[in-house]
Amino acid sequence: MARKLIPLFALIVLLALAGLFSAATLAAAAAPVDPTQPPHQRLADLLEDDATRSVLIEQLRSLGEEGAARALEPEAPVESMAGRVAALTQSLAQGTVSEFGAALSALGEATGQLADARLDSVLWQLGEFAVLVVVTLVVLRALAAAAGGLFAALDRQAGAADGPRALVWGRRLLATAGAGLIDLLTIAFAWLAGYGVALFVIGESGAIRVHESLFLNAFLMVEAVRVGLRILLSRHGDTLRVLPVTDEEGAYWYLWASRMVFFVGYGLMLLVPVIGHYLSPALSRAVAIVIMLSALLKAAVIVMQNRQRVRAAIEALAERMQSSFARISITIGARTWHIVAIAYLGAILVTAILYPQDALPFMVAATAQTVLAVALGIGLAALLTQVILRRIRLSEALQQKFPLLEARLNAYVPTALKIARFAILAVVVAAIVDAWTPFDLGAWLVSDAGTRLLGKLVSIALIVALALLLWLIVASWIEFRLNAEAGGEPNARARTLLTIFRNAVAIALVVVTTMVVLAEIGLNIAPLLAGAGVLGLAIGFGAQKLVQDVITGVFIQLERAINVGDVVTAAGVTGTVEKMTIRSLGMRDLSGTYHLLPFSSVTTVANYNRDFGYHVGEYGIGYREDSDEAIVQLRAAFDELRQDPAFAGLILSSELEVHGVTALADSSVNIRVRIKTVAGSQFPVGRAYNRLVKRHFDAAGIEIPFPHMTLYFGEDKQGKAPPARISMLGAGPAPGGVGRSAG
Repeated sequence: MARKLIPLFALIVLLALAGLFSAATLAAAAAPVDPTQPPHQRLADLLEDDATRSVLIEQLRSLGEEGAARALEPEAPVESMAGRVAALTQSLAQGTVSEFGAALSALGEATGQLADARLDSVLWQLGEFAVLVVVTLVVLRALAAAAGGLFAALDRQAGAADGPRALVWGRRLLATAGAGLIDLLTIAFAWLAGYGVALFVIGESGAIRVHESLFLNAFLMVEAVRVGLRILLSRHGDTLRVLPVTDEEGAYWYLWASRMVFFVGYGLMLLVPVIGHYLSPALSRAVAIVIMLSALLKAAVIVMQNRQRVRAAIEALAERMQSSFARISITIGARTWHIVAIAYLGAILVTAILYPQDALPFMVAATAQTVLAVALGIGLAALLTQVILRRIRLSEALQQKFPLLEARLNAYVPTALKIARFAILAVVVAAIVDAWTPFDLGAWLVSDAGTRLLGKLVSIALIVALALLLWLIVASWIEFRLNAEAGGEPNARARTLLTIFRNAVAIALVVVTTMVVLAEIGLNIAPLLAGAGVLGLAIGFGAQKLVQDVITGVFIQLERAINVGDVVTAAGVTGTVEKMTIRSLGMRDLSGTYHLLPFSSVTTVANYNRDFGYHVGEYGIGYREDSDEAIVQLRAAFDELRQDPAFAGLILSSELEVHGVTALADSSVNIRVRIKTVAGSQFPVGRAYNRLVKRHFDAAGIEIPFPHMTLYFGEDKQGKAPPARISMLGAGPAPGGVGRSAG
C-alpha cells in the first residue's frame, strides 16, 4: 500500500513547497520596511536610506529613458514564437546578472555600514533575538512533549477496530482531526509565548522590532505547514495519519519535506526580509534567488532519486485500469512524471525572477486550479469507471419481452461513458492551459466563438443521442414483435417484413443523422444532396436491373407472395426459401442446391405454403378392372391414412374428394382424387397415400397398368412361326412339352 501512495507523497510535497517557493516574490519585490508602520512612514524610511534612494532614482531614470526611447521607436512587428522564447531567455539572463551585480554592490555598501555600526549594539540585538528564538522553540517542544499522552490516547482510539466499518473510519477521522488541532494549539501557544517575550522581556516594553516580528510570522507559517505534513504522515502514532503508509515510508517523506519547508520558509520569510530591511533590497533579492535555486536543485535531486520508485508505483496502478486509454495515459505519465515535476520547479524559479510582483498570486492560483482540475477529473473518471464495470440489469418481465435489450444497453452505455470520459479529459486539459498560459477559458466560453462551439457540440450530442434512442425504440419494438413469448409466434411474412424494415430504418437513421450533423458543424450539405441526386440518377440509369430488383422485391413482400420458409416455385426453381433481402431471394431445392434469384427474374411465383394445400392423385387401373371397386379401395386407403397419428393433424378434409374417371387412356382408366391438407403438407401426405393405395389395390387384385413388352421371334419361308422354348427357373415342364425359361 505504501508503494502505491509514493506518487501521492511526491505530489503533496511538491505542492507544499510551491507556496513557500512562491513566497520569495514578497521578499524579492517588497520594500524592506516594518509591516506594522503606516504607508507614509514606510515611504519616509525608504527615502532616508541612501542606498535605497539611489537605487530608486536610478530605476526611475532608466524607466524614463526607456519610455522616451520606446515612444520614438516605430511599432515593432508581432514576434514569432521563437522570438518570444529568445526574448524571454535574454530577459531572464539579463535580470539575473543585474540582480547579482546590484547584490555585489549592495554587499560592499552593507560591509561598510557594518563596519561603521557599533559592535556591542549589534551583538546585543543578536543575543535578544537568540533568546526569542530559543524560548519559542523550547516552549513548542515542551508543549509537544506534554501533549504526547493525548496523542497516544488518540492513537489508541483511532486504532480500535470494534464496531461497524463506518464507525471505525469515523472514529479514526475524528482522532486524526483532534491530533491536528492539538498540534495547532501547541504552535499557537508557543507563538504567543514568543510574542510575549518580544513585547515585554527583550527590547523596549510594548514594542516589537522588525526581525522579531518576521521570525514569529515565519515560525507560525512553517510550523503550520509541518502540521499539515504530520496529519498526512503522522509521527504521533501508527493510525493518526490520513495516508496508510508504513513508519519507514512516512518517516522518509516527512523528514525530507520538513527540512525543505524549514529551509525555504525561514530563508524566504525571515532571512530575506531582514537583509532587505537592514542591509539592501538588491542583496535581499539576490539571497532570495540563491535560496530558491538551492531548494529547487535539492528538490530536483530528490525527484530524480525517487524516479524509479514512483514510476514503478504508477505503472502498477496502470495495470489495474480496465480502460486501455487510462492504462496508456497513466503509463505515459509514469515515464514522464519527473520531467513534469522539474519543469514545474523551473517555472517557479523563472516566474519569481521575471515577475517578482505577480509570481506569488500567479503560482498559487495556477497550482490550485491545476490540482483542483486534476482531482475533479480523476474523481469523475473513477466514478465513470465504476459505472462502466457495473452491468445494467433489467427486470425479468422486461427481459422476457425484450431478450436482447439488456445486452444492447450494456453495449451502448460503455461507449457513451467513454465519450464522456474524453470530454472530462478535454475540460481538464483546458483548465490546465487556462491556469498556466494567457488563454482565458472563462472569457472564451462567454465569447461568440466559445458559445458557438459549445452550442454545436451540445446540438451534435443531442442529435446523436436522439438517433440512438430512436434506434433503440425501433429495435426493441421489432424484437418484441419477433418474440414468440411476448407477442405470439409471428408468421414468416411478418419476420421478413420486420427484418427489411429494421435494415431500412438503420440505413435511414445513419444517412439522416450524418447529414444533420454535417449541417450542424457548418458544412453546406446542399451540394452533397445535389451530388447525391445526380449520382443516384446516374446509378439509376446504369443499374436499372438493380432498381427493378428492389422494386419487385418490395411489391412481392407487400403482396405476401413469398416468406422465409415457404416452398415455392420461382424462375423455374422449386425449393424452400431460406433468405430474402430487398433485392434477391435465396432458395434451396430438393437436392440441396442453393439458388440466389434476383427479384427481377421472378415473373411468376407458385407458393405451396398459403392457407392450405391439396394432394391431387390420378391413379390408373386396367380396362378389365371395375372402376367402382377401385374407388372403394381408394376411400379405404384414405380412411386408413386418417387413422395414422402422424398424418391425422395434417389432413383438413374428413372425406376423400373423388373426381371420378378423368380419362380413358391408351393402357389405363384414370381416376382422380384430391385430399385437402395443411399448407406445405401436401407432399408428405401424398407420398403416404400413394403407399396405402398400392397396398389396397394389390390386396383387392386390381391391376395397376404398366408398360408391356411383346417379343417377336420371326417367321419361316412358309409363313409359320416356330415355337420358342421358354422355361421358368424353379418350375417343371409346361403342358404340351413347352417349358419355361428365364428368357
